[in-house]
Amino acid sequence: MVAFRRLTRSSPPATTILIRILAGAVFFSEGIQKFLFSDALGVGRFAKISIPEPLIVAPFVGVVEIAFGAFIMLGFLTRLSAFPLLMDISVAIATTKVPMMLDKGFWASAHEVRTDVSMLLGLIFLLIVGSGPWSVDARLFRYLSQRK
Repeated sequence: MVAFRRLTRSSPPATTILIRILAGAVFFSEGIQKFLFSDALGVGRFAKISIPEPLIVAPFVGVVEIAFGAFIMLGFLTRLSAFPLLMDISVAIATTKVPMMLDKGFWASAHEVRTDVSMLLGLIFLLIVGSGPWSVDARLFRYLSQRK
């Protein structure tokens, strides 16, 4: 119970909700698009960039992005939810953006890299500061604190 309290305790400003909505909505949307546009963004894309077992990995990644993107937007287990999304975006950067930058150079690929880097930094921010006062985490923390 003490560990859960530490995980949900957060004291950043209420405006942290803007970062949560931004990061969560991008992941949530990208996860849905992996199913809606499977050839371009899901299984087909994963096969094209040589991700092993794309028929399994692409839907798995889509579900992870949808679920944890929603959790981030709600501010539910925000710090825990940031971890799988950090792994997700790190793999995306390593498998798609780094090769592009090595091939085309920094400035030629900066446009393509900006969203991934923004998501990475947004998740790191949320991992450090937590979800803020307008979140499910804050309500859970208050509830658990009152039950002492």
